Amino acid sequence: MARLTTDVDVPGARLFTVVDGDGPPIVLLHAGIADLRAWDALVPHLVGAGYRAVRFDHRGIGRSKTESVDFSRRADVLAVMDALGIERAALVGNSLGGMTALDVAIESPRRVVALVLVATGIGGFDGGATPEEQAIEAEMEAAERDGDADRLADLDVRLWVDGVGQPPTRVEPAIRDLVWRMDRPSCAPDHVHARPIPLLPSANERLADVAVPTLAVDGALDTSGSHAAAARVASTVPGARLAVVPDVAHMVGMEAPGALASLVVEHLRPIRPWG
Repeated sequence: MARLTTDVDVPGARLFTVVDGDGPPIVLLHAGIADLRAWDALVPHLVGAGYRAVRFDHRGIGRSKTESVDFSRRADVLAVMDALGIERAALVGNSLGGMTALDVAIESPRRVVALVLVATGIGGFDGGATPEEQAIEAEMEAAERDGDADRLADLDVRLWVDGVGQPPTRVEPAIRDLVWRMDRPSCAPDHVHARPIPLLPSANERLADVAVPTLAVDGALDTSGSHAAAARVASTVPGARLAVVPDVAHMVGMEAPGALASLVVEHLRPIRPWG
């Protein structure tokens, strides 16, 4: 399939960007523990269905570099779209990427034709945590205080990839290893992080303003907070739908790329084409 790789310059950063295929554009926004490689298994399905898959490493992650600056995640998304001459796109976001996609749709509604929010977060929303999840989060805080990047990446994989209470053998070793390798650099104490400027008022207060077709995708083995966020999107965004993918946790696009691709293609079919 045709591939373009480029760097998009934004204030204080350079965003490594990859484009595959032709057709209506879909911008893929990865989770905070991953980089654009998290979409490797999904992209061929989307390209095969006649879409152009656009993805980039968020600043300070993967092959994107950043200075220690204040920045807008929403502006970074639009900068990538502008650099590629994309006026309107469907946004597919996982976790932090879903939160960003939702924020873009609220702040710049004319640039977004549809949303697929995969194991998403919602700005300003706390879905809570079970005692077992709280225990893992406490271990994460301790590892971060100790500067133990390996341990922090291990815990991220345990929580987000395996799923709470699930054995480490549940997920293919190659997936666990790739997420660990994508996540580990950001866990280092000396890693340069930029400071995101939140959307205000928050998305949680403005869900009823979302005016594009929206699908919330929930992994059945994901955290309680992710389940709560998916349910809130489905119950509050006008016309939104909820789809639950069985036997997967947070990284749905890595564990079940075919199932996720089918959901995306079905969701977008009524609004094709756009450009």
